[in-house]
Amino acid sequence: MANVTYEVQANDAPSEASVAKVDMKFEIVVIPVTDIDRAKEFYARLGWRLDADFDNGKDFRVIQFTPPGSGCSVIFGKNVTAAAPGSAQGLYLIVADVEAARENLLRRGVQVSEVFHSAGDAYVGPDEPYLFGRVRVNGPDPEHRSYRSFASFSDPDGNGWLFQELTTRLPGRIDDTATTFASANDLAAAFRRAEAAHGEHEKRTGQRDASWPDWYAAYMVAEQSGKELPQ
Repeated sequence: MANVTYEVQANDAPSEASVAKVDMKFEIVVIPVTDIDRAKEFYARLGWRLDADFDNGKDFRVIQFTPPGSGCSVIFGKNVTAAAPGSAQGLYLIVADVEAARENLLRRGVQVSEVFHSAGDAYVGPDEPYLFGRVRVNGPDPEHRSYRSFASFSDPDGNGWLFQELTTRLPGRIDDTATTFASANDLAAAFRRAEAAHGEHEKRTGQRDASWPDWYAAYMVAEQSGKELPQ
């Protein structure tokens, strides 16, 4: 039987206006582990919320944890994945302050790398891969840009996690009409950044700004949505 090639023309695709938007909330990442109870102890020590530990007593067990402020959870257990233990790599945890996140893990007795940033656009090197390359330079990004500062740690099986510091998302990646903060700590950190920026604003104007709450609000919304910050 002859092979048949089907070609779809651009005008065959349904228009955005004709197709209803369907929300798709990313819910679960499966982590392959060898020792289930050892993994459970590790993720509990991180301070993550235990959502489930179901065991049918025979051939299936699933454990679910959720990181603080996250809408996505991880699961691991018995007969939940065929992936090799330790093969989950490049698992990103977004934090507003990478130094604070690192210190939190150290206080919990978890080994975590020093804060580092990438060596320019290098994509080769001896270290584990991450979004901006493998060659690590000690310390946070010199300009403290979002997406550029990291710290890494692994679970007992070697599944690799990365803290990535992010305070301002690239434009278009968040709805600026629905500004949210994952925790009181993130909100407080946003207030502190707004306070510092507002102090510079008052220095430039040479006078006290009685409408500082409005300025703070505009700054925090713009920062989170990646829009131009108020001056």
